[in-house]
Formats: sequence, C-alpha cells, structure tokens
Amino acid sequence: MKIEILGTGCPKCKKLYENVQEAVKQKNIDAEILKVTEINEIMEYGIMITPALVVDGEVKAAGKIPSVNEIVNWITV
Repeated sequence: MKIEILGTGCPKCKKLYENVQEAVKQKNIDAEILKVTEINEIMEYGIMITPALVVDGEVKAAGKIPSVNEIVNWITV
C-alpha cells in the first residue's frame, strides 16, 4: 500500500502524517508513507488546498486533517 501526504510541511501536514502513522500502526499494515512537498507533484492530483491524503493513487481527503479512525477505514477497505 502506498500512502502519500501532500503538503508543503505546514503544521497541518505534519499532523496528518502523524495520524497516518498511527492508523498504520494500529492496524499493523505494511504501507509506504511518503511526503510529497513539490507543488507541481501536488497539482498533478488536482489538489488546490493542502494537506491532502492519497491512498494507492486515490485522493481521500484535501484541505482537512482526517481523524485516525477515518484513515483506518480508508486503509482497511
């Protein structure tokens, strides 16, 4: 599983990264977690507001910080 955090490194982006790490840890999922900070790469997903969360190429959230439980639901389906 590939999980990408899209954002420039703001506090919200860091919080999203922490939530993703916690969700992966809770469910003991083998996942590659990447931070995407390049604006051009972020725009390739059509994202105009960060932070954003992408799971296996699918945008799950943008402009908000999903809870650990929301992330767990997305990565265990």
